[in-house]
Amino acid sequence: MGRKTILRETDFVFPSGVSVGLLGCNGAGKSTLMDMIGGTTKPDSGSIDVTGTVSWPVGFKGSFHGQLTGAQNTKFIARVYGVDTESLLDYVKDFAELGSHLHMPVRSYSSGMRSRLAFGVSIGIPFDTYLVDEVTSVGDAAFKRKSRMAFKERMQSAGAIVVTHSMNQLRKLCQAGAVLEDGVLTYYDDIEEAISVHQANMGSDEDE
Repeated sequence: MGRKTILRETDFVFPSGVSVGLLGCNGAGKSTLMDMIGGTTKPDSGSIDVTGTVSWPVGFKGSFHGQLTGAQNTKFIARVYGVDTESLLDYVKDFAELGSHLHMPVRSYSSGMRSRLAFGVSIGIPFDTYLVDEVTSVGDAAFKRKSRMAFKERMQSAGAIVVTHSMNQLRKLCQAGAVLEDGVLTYYDDIEEAISVHQANMGSDEDE
């Protein structure tokens, strides 16, 4: 299998305190770029400089310890990131609405329950920049609204890089946009302009 270039000869700055929608066709490398920004993947060349604190991908549910309860996982993460354990646990308890399941092993959770726990833990810790990958598509309509409201509340004092296939979601969550196309990343101050460029690249003008 050949090599794929995600970015080439790029000097790019994601501005602080701005919610930026990251757009690109399937396979363009959006998730890989997010992983590089988050520090879980290293670039083959060049460097990524981070100012302030950056979250793991909000809602990522792959790192919970299955034998520990949701509450124990939450407390462990709080200690790792240096935040008050009881405050984070209270936030997650209220947000995720897991009831008694919060005190059961995570291995017994459904995918949706893991997602609720993951979002609560992620958004419950105050980062300077949040990495968001399709997270507000999780759950029923009420939970989606709750997720969007929690995200927007965090955006009062933070920035974000958002990946989603829904253009309507980008309009609701983001002010600016960045389009990744053939290894080139281009920034647009207006999310509508970014969406227009992306849809032209895709050969479509339909919202998803």
